[in-house]
Amino acid sequence: MLDQSCSEHLVGQTLMGRPVPRAVSGPLAVHYCARLAGISMRDYTLNPRTLADCVLRYYETFRPDAIWLSADTWVTAQAMGAAVAFPADNQPLAGTGEPCVRSAADIDRIPSPDPDSQGRWPMMLEAMRLLDAALGKDVFVVACFDQYPFSLACALMGIQQVMTRLMDDRSMVEALMARCAEYTLAYALALAEAGADMLSGGDSPAGLIGPRLYRAVALPLEQRVITGLKDSVTIPVSLHICGNAMPILTDMVASGADVLELDHEVDMATAFRMLGPEMGIWGNLDPVALLAQGTSEAVRQAVVDLIATAAACGHRRLVISSGCTLAPDTPSANLHAMLDAVRNSGLGR
Repeated sequence: MLDQSCSEHLVGQTLMGRPVPRAVSGPLAVHYCARLAGISMRDYTLNPRTLADCVLRYYETFRPDAIWLSADTWVTAQAMGAAVAFPADNQPLAGTGEPCVRSAADIDRIPSPDPDSQGRWPMMLEAMRLLDAALGKDVFVVACFDQYPFSLACALMGIQQVMTRLMDDRSMVEALMARCAEYTLAYALALAEAGADMLSGGDSPAGLIGPRLYRAVALPLEQRVITGLKDSVTIPVSLHICGNAMPILTDMVASGADVLELDHEVDMATAFRMLGPEMGIWGNLDPVALLAQGTSEAVRQAVVDLIATAAACGHRRLVISSGCTLAPDTPSANLHAMLDAVRNSGLGR
């Protein structure tokens, strides 16, 4: 019988808008997990057992309702051929700045996606299986498939080149994005098969091109990916765009995502009213000024205020979280304050 008090059930019920006894939490803890465990970023990034153990250590310390599986934002780009490196000691893998796509011929040379063999995909799938085996029946596990096609194209070609080509050779950008969509779908579906409870992808560079280009270029490929996922899986799919996404907020809804991950720059009262009660929202506490640099009391009050704002707007489908990835040096006391405030919310709704 399903334990209706377990975190996995509470988060799932929340995202469906059903009554739950309290608010739920899911901070975006990624590299924070390595720092907490005292593990180097290299080991965290390259070893599936180490990555999973770091996330488990984080869970055992704080007991959030949802945990995240992510190494960095270059896993899929690397699988497609992007050159990556550790930019400095104890920093995550990142692109070297050398584009792997310069021409249409380069797109044609990208092979078909194979999650069992390319780049770090097999490692991430193993880490997902380890987390599912350890916590999958009790804790809601969010798996990041890294990036939607526009952001992935920027990683492969270089953001400046993509912006230029949008003006003078859009067909090439669109061709690259179509190949990126194949990779995004393949990886996300593999993560779902490995046990994920939600699939999360980011498209933050798409927030920089303005509403008109977002609707014309980025949104159609977000829709393609999300439609493809929903043809095969029943778990929620989310969309994350950093910064102030207000100018494209209603367009993001048109992506078909079940959940929007909103950053701290978004005014939540306005967002709740714009999006309506049917949209799941994940966010949106400031990860730096509040969670990393604020006081524990300020964190508690921010949680109380966010829950009250959601209630005043009649919004049930909220998971309390950092608006973006937790800073590795976030004080444990602040994270405990956040999660305690969530657990003690007593919504009775």
